[in-house]
Amino acid sequence: MNIALLGYGNMGKEIERLAAEKNIVVKKIFTIENNLRAMAINKETLKDVDVCIDFSVPTAVVENIKAVSSFGKNIVVGTTGWYDKMKDVEKIVEKNKIGFLYSPNFSLGMNIFFQILYSTSHIFDKFDCYDPAIHETHHRNKVDSPSGTALTLGQIVLSQIRRKNKMYQETAHKQLKSDELHISSTRVGNVVGQHHVLFDSEADSIELIHTAKNRAGFAMGALIAAQFLKGKKGIYTMKDVITSF
Repeated sequence: MNIALLGYGNMGKEIERLAAEKNIVVKKIFTIENNLRAMAINKETLKDVDVCIDFSVPTAVVENIKAVSSFGKNIVVGTTGWYDKMKDVEKIVEKNKIGFLYSPNFSLGMNIFFQILYSTSHIFDKFDCYDPAIHETHHRNKVDSPSGTALTLGQIVLSQIRRKNKMYQETAHKQLKSDELHISSTRVGNVVGQHHVLFDSEADSIELIHTAKNRAGFAMGALIAAQFLKGKKGIYTMKDVITSF
């Protein structure tokens, strides 16, 4: 199987390093510098490529998807911070009849964490003495804040705890309303990624924590997702990959 990498930061380099373990060949690398406004993506540069993997920047994602799909190539997107353009992307995918897979987090452990939170939040919905909150910490160079993963965790909590109706994503300079779920962020140093979900009451606190030790788990998850997507059409998420085993 052959892939192309869109974006060549730390994640792109880790994917390239691990690709051989999955018998995957990196045929082409598009960097932010050599692929401005997706101008380097064409029939020739995507020759023999089965699936593209995008870990670029939020401002480049939609143009990359548009260009890749116009040549009939499937694409896995790990970049976050562009989900407000989801409707546009869905139209692009449908028009060009390609396979598209996106996820805020490709870590196997985090996707298990998502499922744990579904079950946990459902239980806490029955006990209104517990108030949930989410905090995430990432390296100082991360572009979006809160992380796409934190927002997904927030959506899970909102879907299960009926007394919470909306996310408050800013530093709280006010008294939060009872129906607001506070999601906060820290950007510091070289932290790969840490997500905390806290359920606090007057009597005690319960905390769920996922800590990424390195980028290898994310990179391997993206490669497994690319293998899953080969030859498929339509829109998928990492949940589809996990449940396919």
